[in-house]
Amino acid sequence: METRTIHVPGFTIGTAEDREGLTGVTVILAPKEGASAGVDVRGCAPGTRETDLLNPIKTVQQIHAVVLSGGSAFGLEADSGVMRYLSEKGIGFEVGDVRVPIVCGAVLFDLGIGDPHDFPDLWMGYEAAMKAGKEFPVGCYGAGTGATVGKLTGPDHAMKSGAGYAELTLESGLCVGAYMAVNACGEIYEGNEILAGALAEDEKTIISSHDLMLKGFKRILGGNTSIGCVMTNAKLTKAECTAISGMAHDGFARAIRPVHTTMDGDTVFTMASGEMEAPVDTVGYLAEETIRLAILDAIKTAEPMGGRPGWKSFHP
Repeated sequence: METRTIHVPGFTIGTAEDREGLTGVTVILAPKEGASAGVDVRGCAPGTRETDLLNPIKTVQQIHAVVLSGGSAFGLEADSGVMRYLSEKGIGFEVGDVRVPIVCGAVLFDLGIGDPHDFPDLWMGYEAAMKAGKEFPVGCYGAGTGATVGKLTGPDHAMKSGAGYAELTLESGLCVGAYMAVNACGEIYEGNEILAGALAEDEKTIISSHDLMLKGFKRILGGNTSIGCVMTNAKLTKAECTAISGMAHDGFARAIRPVHTTMDGDTVFTMASGEMEAPVDTVGYLAEETIRLAILDAIKTAEPMGGRPGWKSFHP
């Protein structure tokens, strides 16, 4: 098991997973007092929770967690477990005798691998929140447990993917980190090199979906969606967090082709703890780059699972 460490002040990450059923959940906890947040949803098949309140004109200004989950729409149940955990810890907005945490989330489709009847539930979400810390696993853990990539020609030709993390810190002290669960229709590129994607019948050769699309290929419908979260110690408004989430999607486009299709619900959240002043464009560009690097990390740390080979299968 490979692990990563988050150095963005105040944030912690936890995972819980079913590595037999091949599904899981990742929880990113904000500092106790909450964080400013925004979101940008691309593609035409999203599964999300509490994204409307991230609109800059809505009342709530702080959120307490972001949940990324497998299980398609079923996986949204895990968010309730995170709410229960945070409320028990006294975290959330005080409403009489009750603490109401604000928990936003998004799901990806992993029902085509492993056990389709297994999906993250309330207690898996609770467990992930309980395990949140500075160190966490990457690869086939958390929301990346059942992730695959390269499904233009169908899920039977996909390669195994996972979840990854990347972080950049400037001399000024500005820190930006990104966590990604990569479950894309397209291939994953590092520069012009294809790392993972749709396999030919020999299960060894990666087909270029880019070339197929240029020839008018009619895709085989399948479940996709890559989801992630950017964390920073910058001082940002909700509107600025939303803008940064949009810029972060450029990291998708630099690493995934094709991306944001009609069967993707690609979603990026941004959470900002507000500790230091920083130019929005700088934070946005760091977000774009860390998203790209986190996508590559997800591919290179994924194990072969569920009968599907991964990058490691060809790079032992």
